[in-house]
Amino acid sequence: MEALSCLETAEEPPEQPPSRVRPLRREPPAAASRQERLDRFRRAHFADASDRDWNDWRWQIRNRITSFSRLGAILDLSPRERLALTGGRGGLPLSITPYYASLLDPADPAQPLRRCVVPVAEELTVHAGESQDPLHEDHDSPVPNLVHRYPDRALFLTTNFCSVYCRYCTRSRLVGKRQRNGYGPALWERAVDYIARTPSIRDVVLSGGDPLTMPDKWLEWLLVRLRQIPHLEIVRIGTKVPMVLPQRITPALVKMLRRFHPLWMSIHCTHPDELTPEATAACNRLADAGIPLGSQTVLLKGVNDEPATMKALMHGLMKVRIKPYYLYQCDPIVGSHHFRTPVRSGLDIYQSLRGHTSGYAVPNYVIDAPGGGGKIPLIPETVVGIDGEDLLIRNFENRVFRYPDTAGQPAVACAEGGGHG
Repeated sequence: MEALSCLETAEEPPEQPPSRVRPLRREPPAAASRQERLDRFRRAHFADASDRDWNDWRWQIRNRITSFSRLGAILDLSPRERLALTGGRGGLPLSITPYYASLLDPADPAQPLRRCVVPVAEELTVHAGESQDPLHEDHDSPVPNLVHRYPDRALFLTTNFCSVYCRYCTRSRLVGKRQRNGYGPALWERAVDYIARTPSIRDVVLSGGDPLTMPDKWLEWLLVRLRQIPHLEIVRIGTKVPMVLPQRITPALVKMLRRFHPLWMSIHCTHPDELTPEATAACNRLADAGIPLGSQTVLLKGVNDEPATMKALMHGLMKVRIKPYYLYQCDPIVGSHHFRTPVRSGLDIYQSLRGHTSGYAVPNYVIDAPGGGGKIPLIPETVVGIDGEDLLIRNFENRVFRYPDTAGQPAVACAEGGGHG
């Protein structure tokens, strides 16, 4: 039986109690291997789960941590976390796969991965400039679930379900809502029809929610329909699944996806600690199927806003054949102030990468402009000025060089004696 249809994933399934909940155990010493830490975590919190269960993505989704009580059995919750989980006013629900929970430090609320997925009280405060839909996606939606902002490409919101809800999610107004009528083939048809009758659209990004949380049969249905549109050249899938639910990247899924080339995938990766052996295996499986992989990383205060951390992440991505693509300034969604860094921090990080590592490892630093302005690249100032016919340019070491900007001007005759007579 195919578990979790696309319509079923749109509504949170009833919470499944853990097989056996034991008292909190501290994370073993850092010297312990990933496998040793995982084994201890499973014995402590999912003792009755077999290896087959643990490695089944459907089991992982059914056993997500979605409540204060279950999370409190795994983590030593801080007062700020407790307030957020019991306050009852947060808009974005809690959801963490058992796999991703095994990566969290039970004793340290400041651990980067933990900050990304565990609510804190700051989410309940709205600051100036924040809004539910800062990118005006709803305004640029000609039919339900489709955003058409750029002339030649469109964003297709396939589902409102994610296996893990990132606390800084741009679409927190949409994801995780308990509704059955917002997604599925009936409404997908309207979006597919719009794409089919809009020949300027040559590129579609499947997003959500997370498209890879849908069963193979529904994702295949959608890809078949899109591939029937003659002018649609490229299909991309935006997902965080390889980092939070790597069990989902099965041989059957990959075999199906490779039928729809050219197919690209943008993977949301936040911190080097997400690049586990499990995530590496998932990414390698996708890359081996000929799917080009790019990364999308959100710059987050206290998570990845140190140059050394960002460089380690970019190098780690390159090693698993993911091209660093975008580094996003955090969108000003409601309750995101504690995640947002000054733009200067992002520029400093960009400067710490440019020229100091492979060009392939340097992502584009962008702001997705509030109000629907689209992605705008940000780079440190490299053009210093013009001196006569020379362009003054600054390199990664902050040294200034001259470039003779004389293209289009009459050629200068060779010096006397320099001809070929």
